[in-house]
Amino acid sequence: MAALGWQGWLSLSLVAVAFFLFLRTRIAPDVITAGALTVLLVTGVLTPAEALAGFANPGMLTVAVLYMVVSGLKETGAVGWIGQLLLGHPKNENDARLRLMLPTAGLSAFLNNTAVVAIFIPAVTDWARRHQLSLSRLLIPLSFASIIGGTCTLIGTSTNLVVNGLYSRQIDGPGFGLFELAWIGLPLVILTLLFILLSARWLLPNRAAATDRFEDVRRYTTEMLVSPDSPLAGKSIEAAGLRQLPGLFLVEIERDGQIMPAVSPQVLLAAGDRLVFAGMLDSVVELHRIRGLVPATNQVYKLSGPRQDRCFVEAVISNKCPLVGSSVRKGRFRGYYNAVILALSRNGERVQRKIGDIILEAGDTLLLETRPDFVLQQRNSKDFLVVSQFGDEHPLSHERAPIAIAIVIAMVGLVAFDLLSMLEAALLAAGAMILTGCTPDRVARRAPDWQVLIVIATSFGIGAALEKTGAAALLAGSLIELGGGLPWLALGLLFVAAALLTAMATNNVAAVLLFPVALDTARLMEVSVVPFLVTLMVGASASFATPIGYQTNLMIFNVGGYHFADFARIGIPLTVLIGVVTVGLVPLIWPF
Repeated sequence: MAALGWQGWLSLSLVAVAFFLFLRTRIAPDVITAGALTVLLVTGVLTPAEALAGFANPGMLTVAVLYMVVSGLKETGAVGWIGQLLLGHPKNENDARLRLMLPTAGLSAFLNNTAVVAIFIPAVTDWARRHQLSLSRLLIPLSFASIIGGTCTLIGTSTNLVVNGLYSRQIDGPGFGLFELAWIGLPLVILTLLFILLSARWLLPNRAAATDRFEDVRRYTTEMLVSPDSPLAGKSIEAAGLRQLPGLFLVEIERDGQIMPAVSPQVLLAAGDRLVFAGMLDSVVELHRIRGLVPATNQVYKLSGPRQDRCFVEAVISNKCPLVGSSVRKGRFRGYYNAVILALSRNGERVQRKIGDIILEAGDTLLLETRPDFVLQQRNSKDFLVVSQFGDEHPLSHERAPIAIAIVIAMVGLVAFDLLSMLEAALLAAGAMILTGCTPDRVARRAPDWQVLIVIATSFGIGAALEKTGAAALLAGSLIELGGGLPWLALGLLFVAAALLTAMATNNVAAVLLFPVALDTARLMEVSVVPFLVTLMVGASASFATPIGYQTNLMIFNVGGYHFADFARIGIPLTVLIGVVTVGLVPLIWPF
């Protein structure tokens, strides 16, 4: 360590300080990594080009563009299709994790795991809400399954491709086969899934917000129709997912003029059914995002402009409103305000009438579908006491869902057949989503999670500092030297070095830095280099202990509301377990 200059010590110190801040403070991760990178730039350890290279890195840009692609799946409701087809109806939390991890690991063996996680995040978020599951107890398993699934094939993760590329150049040959790594990858997938399922109860965090007691929440009344071509027709209430929305109660079904009160979960839906719901606002809005259900009022389709350009607005009627005392239908609410009432709440109770027949009263709280300019026009109006847009929620364009899914399949096919890079295919897919109207350009622009992207980009710069100053190589070399003349011990130390470097920098940085070390170690010991390279691939991919070591961990970090220590709690024992199994099995499959 004596040969390390002040630049190396500074780089290591900044990494240590960053880890401490991650663990012990609530400072945002992007602020911490950006601060560390700024110090490295100002002190001259990195040039501006080196410090900012991460912002032009194809991996970071791919993640950014994938957010835009996924916005097309969300805006068309295709995310719900994915949830229904792949995830189904879990019996309990562990069953939910298994249903999630199996397809994730399987897809990640053949697709870029960043793309898999990007597509699954909104689907899992919607799925967890419907089944009242803790999102924070699902997203870590999602990321971990995608990481370990990528170890099964040569194309499953960029780490494998990087190491194989270096190896092919070294031997001037083809390197590893496409499925050769499955000999170690499949056992590790099984091990990871079993570990998470058995330990989840104690090691996974529960960051879900406390659920409000439903009896204290305003109860809205809303009406929905089962559309003629609805995929819900013929399904039971429970199978259609209409019993899983929290705080929402299906009051009655009207079919052919007959009222069916106290509806059983096993009642089959039919096209044309009018469903009357009562419940909390979030779940009422969620109803309008379900494919196959449409608002019972045809007034929605008389508003100007496409539904995707509209928004949901909450408004409270004042006693100055000229429509007080008139019914919704006779008062011509839509024509008066260019807005349609989707749901109504009065003193927190259900109103026993169809929405069109309700006589409006001062104090009624309305959920409206309208254009965004309604908020600006009516905020200072005497007609309403309160006017506020309901988040960024708006009606979905379900008819374009097949187009969005086709675009994603085409993107995956172009990459799978090596016709385009992941970045190129993602850019084409994002453009197609906008051009076909699957996602409005204003939504696509807001889709990327900039905090995640900044952490990824700045982490590349910090990793470059570790490499440039020799700090990373010196640490890794010291670990390997401890192995002496024992190949098994050297193999174990190589895994430790790879896992540590991946946790500090990124998986690709770890793979590139340790490749020559692995090569030299095998040459000096006069043994085959193959087991060392396979161990390096697994070790560099085993990024479970921190959120900054792998892109998929960063992508779920904010969504799940995680703390830095949440990854360490379950990730460190999993990394140790994978290390022991890898070092034990690899020499048996690829002998020294």
